[in-house]
Amino acid sequence: MSPADADEEFTGIHCRLDELLAERGMTLTELSARVGVSIVNLSVLKNDRARAIRYSTLRAVCEALECEVGDLLVLAREAASTRSKPNRMT
Repeated sequence: MSPADADEEFTGIHCRLDELLAERGMTLTELSARVGVSIVNLSVLKNDRARAIRYSTLRAVCEALECEVGDLLVLAREAASTRSKPNRMT
C-alpha cells in the first residue's frame, strides 16, 4: 500500500460532529441550514471521510456549535483513548 492509499483510508483526525450535535440537541439538517454547507458535505466530515476542510467552513461550524476547533477535531488516538476509558467518578 502506498502512502497515498494509507492517507485515503485514515487521516489520523477524528471529527466529533456527531457527539457535539447530540450534546446540543441539533440535527445535521439544522446545522446545514445554519452554516450554509450541504448535508452531504457535513456527513462526509461527520463520518471522518473528509480529506480537507475550508477555514471558513470550520469557523462557521464552530460558531454554530459554540465550540472551539479542538472540540470538533481531535487526533484519532485521543478519540480512541477517550472512548476506551470508562467514565468513573472518584
